[in-house]
Amino acid sequence: MTDNLYTQSMLKENSLKDKVIVITGGGTGLGKSMGTYFSQLGANLIITSRKQERLEKTASEIYEKTKNKVLPIVCDVRDYKQVENMLAKSLEEFGKVDGLLNNAAGNFISPTERLSNRAFNTIVDIVLKGTYNCTLAFGKQWIEKKQPATILNIVTTYAWTGSAYVVPSACAKAGVLALTRSLAVEWGKYGIRSNAIAPGPFPTKGAWDRLFPKEMRDAFDVRKKVPLGRVGEHQELANLAAYLISDYSSFMNGEVVTIDGGEWLKGAGEFNMFEKLTPEMWDEVEKVVRNVKRS
Repeated sequence: MTDNLYTQSMLKENSLKDKVIVITGGGTGLGKSMGTYFSQLGANLIITSRKQERLEKTASEIYEKTKNKVLPIVCDVRDYKQVENMLAKSLEEFGKVDGLLNNAAGNFISPTERLSNRAFNTIVDIVLKGTYNCTLAFGKQWIEKKQPATILNIVTTYAWTGSAYVVPSACAKAGVLALTRSLAVEWGKYGIRSNAIAPGPFPTKGAWDRLFPKEMRDAFDVRKKVPLGRVGEHQELANLAAYLISDYSSFMNGEVVTIDGGEWLKGAGEFNMFEKLTPEMWDEVEKVVRNVKRS
């Protein structure tokens, strides 16, 4: 396939001009990719994480590409006082914040019985507590100032199905999804929209190689789980995120948009494993079915 549109910018130039957007977990990975695109569309950014050096490097890289302001602020979203401080610095620098992208996350892939209670606490604190800390702090400010704004949360498809071996994350993401839908109704009257994205596999360079030992990688090749037979491109997710945080989506509220190539639906269907049958095997199945009908 050539000239893939999904690897290109979707929105027109300056679609986010004069917008100020905060991205938690904005120093690396998908947060960095989304932030870069927001900046290319004219937004000023505040990116946060716990690592100053990484934040400053990312801020510098994005600014060199776009020449739009990027403010790096160290913030542990588990600590409400740090979140309030991050908000204060953002307002001091830009005078306002128009959008909040709750992207900070953590995960352990492990049998649940192998996890300590501290490991469980760590994931729930980052994903759920971190999201509501930021949402509450920013929401209070927006409501007080009577300022319309947009919240965009990153969840997962297993937020509604659950998933073995990532139980803390599943619990936390389910909470974030409930928060998204609840505030869409409660805060809609203030002009504050709340939506979510549930991404499928969007690997960062090297991340999936580090996840499994070399001899296990083929057996756990995530592309085999996706009906489209590929993983997502970061630009595809960035395009969707930019749309949902922009004014183009001003009538979308309380929605979760799945972008996973059909992965979760493939896993949900009871007979989806039949894709492994060859044409010859289907011929045999058809013979059996016909014989049953005649008897």
